[in-house]
Amino acid sequence: MLGNSTDSATTLKRGTERFAWLSTLSRELRAWFVLLAGFAAVLGMLLWAAGVFHSKVHSTLDATGTEVPQGATLLPLSAVQLPRYETAVGTIQAVHEAAVASKILARVEEVNVTAGQKVRSGEILVKLLDQDLRAKLGQIESNLVAAQARQAQAQSEFQRANTLLAQAAISQSEYQAREADIRYANAEVERSKQAIEEAKIQLSFATIAAPFDGIVVDKQVKAGDTAVPGQVLFRIYDPTQMQLVAQVRESLALSLRPGQSITASLDALNYETQATISEVVPQANSATHSFEVKVIGPVPEGIYSGMFGRLKLPLGTEEAILVPKDSILRIGQLSMVQVAQGGKMVRRNVQLGREFQDQVQVLAGLRMGEVIVVTSSDRTELDRTEVRK
Repeated sequence: MLGNSTDSATTLKRGTERFAWLSTLSRELRAWFVLLAGFAAVLGMLLWAAGVFHSKVHSTLDATGTEVPQGATLLPLSAVQLPRYETAVGTIQAVHEAAVASKILARVEEVNVTAGQKVRSGEILVKLLDQDLRAKLGQIESNLVAAQARQAQAQSEFQRANTLLAQAAISQSEYQAREADIRYANAEVERSKQAIEEAKIQLSFATIAAPFDGIVVDKQVKAGDTAVPGQVLFRIYDPTQMQLVAQVRESLALSLRPGQSITASLDALNYETQATISEVVPQANSATHSFEVKVIGPVPEGIYSGMFGRLKLPLGTEEAILVPKDSILRIGQLSMVQVAQGGKMVRRNVQLGREFQDQVQVLAGLRMGEVIVVTSSDRTELDRTEVRK
């Protein structure tokens, strides 16, 4: 009896342990199921939000297309030879630019211009304090007067010596002394005159004028400052003569020559023109392996030194497909054209490239020989189908 009771207890214990393990496993499976169900629900919501479960374009825009309407304009596509270019970026610079600097050490007394102001050649920009220079000029002028008086006296004595020498009243040595005196007096007068010219030049340095007609930029001085020799006070450039300076890779720069015509553009002004190469600097940049190329051309309104510009360097031609801009349909971010196939119009996505007046280049989506619909009488009705569901 005792043995049977013990076996029954053991069997019951083992059954309880198996049931506990199955119960634990069942709870883990339920947790995984809930987790997977939640993940599937989130994934489904994301796919629905992305539009996977519905068409973004109205169902009438299917591959079967619509009938080509009466009066529609059809255009067979053919290859067109287009020029190829490589762009070189550069900066607008003035052909004539000058750094106006002081030549003397003096205090700035007047500044008559501001940055951006237009000036005429010879117009006074800055006046420096010049009292000491004027005093020096006056002193030298006084020295000239004294030298001229000594010259007159020496001249008179020399003439008297000539008379006395003819009468044998003076010796030859005395005559030569009077002759030396007149030469020294003449030299003193000439030296004083040269000193006056030098003093006048020094005095002119106190008045700084514009070297040519232009615009003042980079003003670096104000009244009361002390100007030192070599210090740049202003920069002036001529706005009527500007150039575009660009860095061109050496393989292309070697084929360029001064006088050659080239296309230049200014993005900020939406301006493009034919320019002329004025200079190809015969030295390559060792870091970028490029040459500096300068071009000149018409100067548009609103151009300033330092603006961004481009050069279009010709690289030959390429075959391309051009379609009228009127044939392009816009559906959101998509560009489409209507292709005529078997009497029906089928819309096709295209990738567009450069624009050429009323035409645009198609980079992908069309082939040579296909026919597109340029205009049709029901264009308005077709555009209404662009509404999303």
